[in-house]
Amino acid sequence: MNSNNYLLTGESFTIDKKVEDSQKILSNEEINKKYRKGEIRIITEQARYPLDTIATMLDSGKYELNPGYQRRRRWGNEKKSRLIESFIMNVPIPPIFLYEVDYSFYEVMDGLQRLTAIYDFYTNVFKLEGLEYWKELNGIKYHDLPKEVRRGVDRRYLSSIVLLQETAKSDEEAEFLKQTVFERLNSGGALLTPQETRNALHNGKFNQFCIKLGRNEYFRKMWDLPLESEKDELLQDERYRKMEDVELVLRFFAYRHIKELSGMTIERFLDEYLKQANNYPEDTFQQLETLFNNTVEVIYKIFDNTAFLLPQVGKRQYAKPTKTIYDGIMQAFAINIGNKDTFIKKADAIKQNLYINPKLDVPIKRTDRYIFNSRNITPRDIQKRIDFYHDFLQDYIS
Repeated sequence: MNSNNYLLTGESFTIDKKVEDSQKILSNEEINKKYRKGEIRIITEQARYPLDTIATMLDSGKYELNPGYQRRRRWGNEKKSRLIESFIMNVPIPPIFLYEVDYSFYEVMDGLQRLTAIYDFYTNVFKLEGLEYWKELNGIKYHDLPKEVRRGVDRRYLSSIVLLQETAKSDEEAEFLKQTVFERLNSGGALLTPQETRNALHNGKFNQFCIKLGRNEYFRKMWDLPLESEKDELLQDERYRKMEDVELVLRFFAYRHIKELSGMTIERFLDEYLKQANNYPEDTFQQLETLFNNTVEVIYKIFDNTAFLLPQVGKRQYAKPTKTIYDGIMQAFAINIGNKDTFIKKADAIKQNLYINPKLDVPIKRTDRYIFNSRNITPRDIQKRIDFYHDFLQDYIS
């Protein structure tokens, strides 16, 4: 079975796997000329903000906290509290980085966690907790701090470095510079996950498309992810903060081109696919959205939240969804999505019989489960899983 026989018009994806050294060798004089010309020369200025002005500053509407290349919020209340404790102790805090998108309007390139922690503190969103040197203040909000401590915090400053608008000569150059600087700034701190890096460096139409589709409620329920309406739970969910939901959506579309995975890592495969998919035509986006939504709907209506669990072996049952099952079953149902209504009508039989050996009428044995081993991630292994589900579904097509 060829899993690529259902690709859409405009949904092209090919990778040149030849490794070529395209670096141009320049003479010293040419290098000096390039430097004098200032092809990549960042213009900055510095500023300092009193902490007690930051809440008002962020409420002004002049600061974009979540530009496309930013990561999602990661800090819990304890880490926020430790930042406040650092201000109490007057520990030096690294500057935040802003990009001036228009005169006096800024994007936060680096420092989102620090800014939102300070904002939440001054708006009494959380109580201090987990303090090491000022344990006496645990359980206290900003407005309830002793007067002198509160005034001492108020006189602290947060420094900033602002990349001025005149740094970039065009919108395209501005996006390149912002994303590149963001990646460089974060390379020495909390490491970006592969998807956060993609979000920073390749944040085009398809990346935003995957973020949008990741909000699908059927999809989130099958992965046991908090819904978008559950804000508190979202911020506590490590998978959400690391953008794992977005990567799962990206995997679904990329694995429609599974033949291109051969000879490369999954990370590079997803990188290359995203870069090319950002240029898909609009009608292809619309068709892919319909395909994804229909696929997760039919799978959820058949399997509910057990869809992506490994098959039971003997008495051993699995409770967490896995990519091993997700990749294969999503592709198989997408290939056969024209039979969606038929599958839903036969949902009980499909769910009951999926992991039954049809020849022996018994559950799949441990020795038959090699294709579901999570260590088997070659294109051939993934294709075997797609074929397993695809072949099974043929018995339920009228």
